[in-house]
Amino acid sequence: MREVRATNPLIKRVIVTLRRAYRQHHARIWKDLIDRINKPRRRRIVVNVSRINRYTQVNDVIVVPGKVLGAGVIDHPVTVAALWFSKTAKEKIEKSGGRALTIDQLIMERPTGSGVKIVG
Repeated sequence: MREVRATNPLIKRVIVTLRRAYRQHHARIWKDLIDRINKPRRRRIVVNVSRINRYTQVNDVIVVPGKVLGAGVIDHPVTVAALWFSKTAKEKIEKSGGRALTIDQLIMERPTGSGVKIVG
């Protein structure tokens, strides 16, 4: 069986950044994210804001290896990093006092991956 390889330039760049962070800091969370992101498009994770609200606490930092959609309500501030955000999801996260980041920005802020949870 041949290895799955992403063709989207954004995903390729994120995978390269994750590999660098994994090699420099030996944070296993980045290796896990590489495996989750490097899947076929039909198997990528889609998470609604309601799930983020259900499984997080105030001021948690989470990463979604896929897309965040705006279905549901979020009632506490959370920092969310993902490959893509829908317009309504980004608005709801920011309206609750949280932040919506790219995975690259999250790696710059927390290169060791400490305190980061994977949702999906």
